[in-house]
Amino acid sequence: MTTPAVEFVSHGTKLLLIYRPRDGVFWIHKALGQNESIDIKKTFFVTSADLARRWPKGDPDGWNDDALMEVAFVVATARGNYFVFKPEVVQVEVPVLVARDAKPTWKWFTAEEKVSVVKLLADLRPTRIVIGGDAADAIPVAEYEAMVAQFPSPYELKRYVQSRLSVVFRELSDATVDAEAMLRRYVAKKVTAEPQNLIESFRDMEVSKFEFLHEKLAAMLKEERGYPELHWQAQILDIVRLLNPKYVAVLPSVTIRDSITGGRRQLDFLLVDVDGNVDVIEIKQPFDAKIVSTTRYRDNHVPHRELAGTVTQIEKYLFHLKRWGTVGEDKLTERYRQKLPSGLRIRIVSPSGLIIMGRDHDLTPDQKADFEVFRRQNKNIVDVITYDDLLRRLKRVIEQLKARR
Repeated sequence: MTTPAVEFVSHGTKLLLIYRPRDGVFWIHKALGQNESIDIKKTFFVTSADLARRWPKGDPDGWNDDALMEVAFVVATARGNYFVFKPEVVQVEVPVLVARDAKPTWKWFTAEEKVSVVKLLADLRPTRIVIGGDAADAIPVAEYEAMVAQFPSPYELKRYVQSRLSVVFRELSDATVDAEAMLRRYVAKKVTAEPQNLIESFRDMEVSKFEFLHEKLAAMLKEERGYPELHWQAQILDIVRLLNPKYVAVLPSVTIRDSITGGRRQLDFLLVDVDGNVDVIEIKQPFDAKIVSTTRYRDNHVPHRELAGTVTQIEKYLFHLKRWGTVGEDKLTERYRQKLPSGLRIRIVSPSGLIIMGRDHDLTPDQKADFEVFRRQNKNIVDVITYDDLLRRLKRVIEQLKARR
């Protein structure tokens, strides 16, 4: 087995770097004797003060082979369960710690072309770099080694340069090789690290949240006549916003200009999304809202008058909103400035409508089919959602989160 040129050895409370250059160590001691520093792989910078064993006096011809071929430096000292590297040795501005029971190799610290790994990591401004051990901010050894393995090789660097040049060169010549595609394929094969699962950190909280909403809505539907209309609408709005986090504000009782008569119309609620775009929402309590007829008209279950009327009402609101244009945007922004995030301006750009009303759990298959045809015909303008739709959506979200998909 080949002896490495750089090896780390734990010696009591000190971590030693053993250096075995191919051309011997005489030049090292000569430089150190002249108070010069030397760099090892452009990563570790040592002086005579870091020597673990001083240059022996007497005739060097009498030394053993190891003494002639290697030199040891103290690069880190123990603090608790970690070795802490001397800042002047690694030349980074953040502390670098390695677990005392870890077995570091030079590849932990030096990438291809003698690039200091810890310097590159320190440029990302962490509080400190901790490898192994049980510290709260420690990087597990296996994950650290996998990360370091992602550093580009000379071959990858060559491909990167070619990809930068090929974009222009292929436009100016008859070159046919797509170097950018070659680089993507190479990197895709090399990168083995899995992306961090962001959902996992919040999964249990999300399951609890949606289970609560599902139970709340189911309980409301059992006692629907016990809720005043305003209380019912407020609860449903909360559920809608939690299912659609793009909406950052709800504006109640919004007065808009009737573009035909010049009068005023009042919307129950306007939803405002993260970009300031508005949508109209209408919420009907389920016991007041029928969605399709029980009898047939020309062999079809047609939309109930309550549903058809609500759709027409929403379409008129959308018509007047769009006709109001930038004047309306300015007026609404000024009127509701205190309810909006700082600096957000209301925008009326192809607003859509949302109607929440009725139940579908007791519909026949034919009624459900005809209802689905009706709402899909209107979906590009007004989306109709039943309370059973809301229950199903909440249930599907819970199932998906619990399945960890």
